[in-house]
Amino acid sequence: MSDILQKICAVKAEEVAAARKKISLERIRADAESRVLTRDFVGALRAKTAAGQAAVIAEIKKASPSKGVIRQGEFIPADIAQSYADGDGRVSAACLSVLTDRQFFQGQPDDLKQARASCSLPVLRKDFMVDAYQIYESRAMGADCILLIAACLDDAQLHDFEAIARSLDMAVLVEVHDGPELERALRLRTPLVGINNRNLRTFDVSLQTTLALRAQVPPERILVTESGIATPADVAQMRTAGIQAFLVGETLMRAPDPGLALAELFA
Repeated sequence: MSDILQKICAVKAEEVAAARKKISLERIRADAESRVLTRDFVGALRAKTAAGQAAVIAEIKKASPSKGVIRQGEFIPADIAQSYADGDGRVSAACLSVLTDRQFFQGQPDDLKQARASCSLPVLRKDFMVDAYQIYESRAMGADCILLIAACLDDAQLHDFEAIARSLDMAVLVEVHDGPELERALRLRTPLVGINNRNLRTFDVSLQTTLALRAQVPPERILVTESGIATPADVAQMRTAGIQAFLVGETLMRAPDPGLALAELFA
């Protein structure tokens, strides 16, 4: 695990400990289990690819540890979500990803709640899961999908957290950075495998990470390429290689109208 990831995970453990003092695991679990109307995250991605379009998970985030503040000025998650849902009227997002981490990404749970309430797209809670409490918390705040980062979790945690998510009718996107992590991810039941092109130690980004690992992902899984998609040429390169699902954030967040930027990128 890289130093920054180790630091983030340590902060998450502290946050969970504080959250448990305010709301017990039993209460947050009961709240999660009472929320039965999830949106079909996997189905939304498959519907886009079935229509011959790229399946885009469009991200809402204000900042990142490596780039600082990404979206300057007004940051209104509901408006950004609606922009992604509309696109240009022809090309639009399949799903949303919302950063809820406060300390490193300047996000918060209300960002997810506002984004989900403003449109009909399924929503991924983008955060660093280190405790089962967070899985229940995610459903309680309205998430339809969670992110599990293989580098943060051992095999037992990956399986346990996936099982909890499935019991709550949430999808799981498992994120990997290399071959050994991919092997671990493929032992899970989820069809969603995200390959992050960002090196966790240097923060360098290379689309070759996805291209080098794509042959190891079985065709029945949905390979989501993450990070580094900045130009139509990047999209064309991925789609030519048979990759049809994308998680894109920074490029869109820097644009005045994120939805139109998405449509131009994936036209």
